[in-house]
Amino acid sequence: MDRDVDELIGRFFGAFDNRNGRAPKRADLDALFLESAIILQGTGGKTLVMTVSEFAEPRVALLNSGRLRNFSEWETANTTQVFSNFGIRTSRYSKSGTLDSMPYAGDGTKLFQLARVNGQWRIASLCWYDEP
Repeated sequence: MDRDVDELIGRFFGAFDNRNGRAPKRADLDALFLESAIILQGTGGKTLVMTVSEFAEPRVALLNSGRLRNFSEWETANTTQVFSNFGIRTSRYSKSGTLDSMPYAGDGTKLFQLARVNGQWRIASLCWYDEP
């Protein structure tokens, strides 16, 4: 397994952490993805298709708005396969925080397609769903 993949995925989950005064930044998310990456969210029996911008903007805004406090996401289990300059990572994750003064928590799965470009791993696509 490639330690650089672990580092990339760790940075991804860390980009959503606003505990201890952290202020998530859009640029931190942009740096993780290929410019033409696609993000898919499974929700309510439908699949939402997003660009990196459509994915990142509302999440960074929510994390910095004061509505979602003490929030973090973390991997609970993963499998990674690397084939030359391509990789696939399946991540089970949990999340918790306080949304509008109410406890907010959940679990889900994220599926990452990865590409090593110019010697650096980047996310080429992300699919995810949260457990109901």
